Amino acid sequence: MSSISVEEDGGRGSMWDLDQKLDQPMDEEAGKLRNMYREKKFSSLLILRLAFQSLGVVFGDLGTSPLYVFYNTFSHGISDPEDVIGALSLIIYSLTLVPLLKYVFVVLRANDNGQGGTFALYSLLCRHAKINTIPNQHRTDEALTTYSRQTYDENSLAAKVKLWLEARNFRKNVILILVLLATCMTIGDGILTPAISVLSASGGIKVNRPEISKDVVILVAVIILIGLFSLQHYGTDKVGWLFAPIVLLWFLLIGAIGVVNIWKYDSFVLKAFNPVYIVRYFKGGRRNWTSLGGIMLSITGTEALFADLCHFPVLAIQIAFTLVVFPCLLLAYSGQAAYIMQHQDHVFDAFYRSIPGSMYWPMFIVATAAAIIASQATISATFSIIKQALALGCFPRVKVVHTSRKFLGQIYIPDINWILLVLCIAVTAGFKNQSQIGNAYGTAVVLVMLVTTLLMIPVMLLVWRSHPIFIFLFTALSLLVELTYFSAVLFKVNQGGWVPLVIAAAFLLIMYVWHYGTVKRYEFELHSKVSLAWILGLGPSLGLVRVPGIGFVYTELPSGVPHIFSHLITNLPAIHSVVVFVCVKYLPVYIVPMEERFLVKRIGPKEFHMFRCVARYGYKDLHRKDDNFEKILFDTISTFVRLETMMDGYTDSEATFDAARNGRTIDLLTAERDGTFNSSVEIISNSSQESIMAAQSGAPQSKQWPYQGSGSAGSAQPSHAGSEEYEFLNECRNAGMVHILGNTIVRARRDSSSVKKISVDYIYAFLRRICRENSVMLNLPHESLLNVGQIFYI
Repeated sequence: MSSISVEEDGGRGSMWDLDQKLDQPMDEEAGKLRNMYREKKFSSLLILRLAFQSLGVVFGDLGTSPLYVFYNTFSHGISDPEDVIGALSLIIYSLTLVPLLKYVFVVLRANDNGQGGTFALYSLLCRHAKINTIPNQHRTDEALTTYSRQTYDENSLAAKVKLWLEARNFRKNVILILVLLATCMTIGDGILTPAISVLSASGGIKVNRPEISKDVVILVAVIILIGLFSLQHYGTDKVGWLFAPIVLLWFLLIGAIGVVNIWKYDSFVLKAFNPVYIVRYFKGGRRNWTSLGGIMLSITGTEALFADLCHFPVLAIQIAFTLVVFPCLLLAYSGQAAYIMQHQDHVFDAFYRSIPGSMYWPMFIVATAAAIIASQATISATFSIIKQALALGCFPRVKVVHTSRKFLGQIYIPDINWILLVLCIAVTAGFKNQSQIGNAYGTAVVLVMLVTTLLMIPVMLLVWRSHPIFIFLFTALSLLVELTYFSAVLFKVNQGGWVPLVIAAAFLLIMYVWHYGTVKRYEFELHSKVSLAWILGLGPSLGLVRVPGIGFVYTELPSGVPHIFSHLITNLPAIHSVVVFVCVKYLPVYIVPMEERFLVKRIGPKEFHMFRCVARYGYKDLHRKDDNFEKILFDTISTFVRLETMMDGYTDSEATFDAARNGRTIDLLTAERDGTFNSSVEIISNSSQESIMAAQSGAPQSKQWPYQGSGSAGSAQPSHAGSEEYEFLNECRNAGMVHILGNTIVRARRDSSSVKKISVDYIYAFLRRICRENSVMLNLPHESLLNVGQIFYI
């Protein structure tokens, strides 16, 4: 299809030229809001409280690793007692280099206003370089208070890297595939973490009751998993307050038991703090090298530490890890190693056998509870990252349920929940032992860590503008550890390591095909949009009968007239009296404040009654079921008309500036304080052909716009024509509102390759059929929908 260039005629739309000085106070306020997260101060007591609460949310997965690390490391038994010291030394320095130094003190700083994970890194990069594969951003988006970016000197290294990334689509796609790969591996974590944690915890029954068969242990684990996933739709809001005390008790107990075992069995294990034993361990040959896959399980949950950052300040997590988690884990592993040195035949269930007899059953209960909490944290992280992928056009539209009125991040995705349950049970019952599940788990974790390291390089260059030496040291140390572990897990691909690869491949195929289809649909709309000059040339009636009512035409485009509109008016003899082009788009920011969500423009002269409304969302924003999107749209348009009417009432621009200089225009921007309407309004001044304003949704409460300024200021009474248009909008609303959605069917051309035909005609078409419609996601009334179909060949 031929490309159509659209230039909107600036002479036809109304435009307000506001003096630059009038906008200065708003710029200052925007700057204060933009820096609100960075400048937020916490008292010492609050920091300690948040550090305590973070234990139950962030560290559950990392804290339950002692249940299965030595079992997976020495799955074939111990040939040399010194290998236990070497393995412990590797665990100590792995915990020091990866969770402590890399993540807690470096990677956590790369958060997106408190949001962590690979998509947070990707959103940071998309704001600092134009690498987003769907180019739907506008310069007005950069004015958002949650949108932060750096500017570079043309000759700087950061500027050169930015240009290099933006130069070719291939490089953009490589970054996207890396992000999707890490996302898929995180989904794999959501399957493997509950499986290995719950199975390891429930395995304690057999230690104290040897007569119990292995099948009973698996059955108990499956029952716990079914209960865990079945309760997900309730959320964790009501029981979340229990998580932190349980996990704190868990850390204190394993630390205390570790101290007892070191004192009771063999304090010689403390020599493991000498890294020389690592060198001796590697001299053990291939067997010791492949056992690194089990040692690596000691740092599983580290990526979840970053992904579950959520609402906790970085300082709180740093305090919790350095003061509680890190020392308790070191004591726990050292205590187990001391026990194993004296009881080498107990290496397969060293955790439970090293527990003093009187503490066995209480410890079993706490271990099971900690395993469930660790699984819950991973499942919640999986829901969150799928929601982020969905928002950025990388995952099919699925139902997202908000489970808490207090906390934004607590969501539940039913379809994904049951898929995770089925796969988790299949892994648990299929493998029947921790060793193979551990091999699979290690493969998933190390790949996520590698991707994070690679993404951190451009983040440090573009966002932090760090010194090249620091970037080199960070990258070299990270890759030295992670590539070493990666080489070890490759030996265990045929021993269970293939599971996360298959899961990741399936989800990666789904996500990439969906994203490919989304990009092609956007490009189709972009190249087939209609010239505004042609629309305006039809006259106010658009060459049709304008029937009473409001027609909301939905499009992917934030500017221009979509092709479905021309297709509609050329096939139907009538169109609504008021036409609003609605674009719902997602930006690479974590949230868009409600007062900045909507951009409204008028298209053409007033008698055309045509508007454009852009609704902007971040990847953490939710479409709540109780949100009336239709009402919000109408209120936004009516607010725009009322503000435009008031502005038209001013006849002396100099008098307006005088009033602003005297501080009187604050009544214009905060009219809600006078009871005029319940939404704040911001005027965005620019040189484009259409008037633009951003308005917070809210129902207008009055038809009058009082202006309390005096002196030389002009009257703020609405013009007669403006009052008529406002009344006209209300009449059209009463007549009925219709939502017109484009149903673009994508098909591969006949001469396309077989791979493309299968991907587009079968996989993408199937995903389109089973995913939720946009109308359902936006909670639009079904009886007011009108679908306009069209076929697009690629």
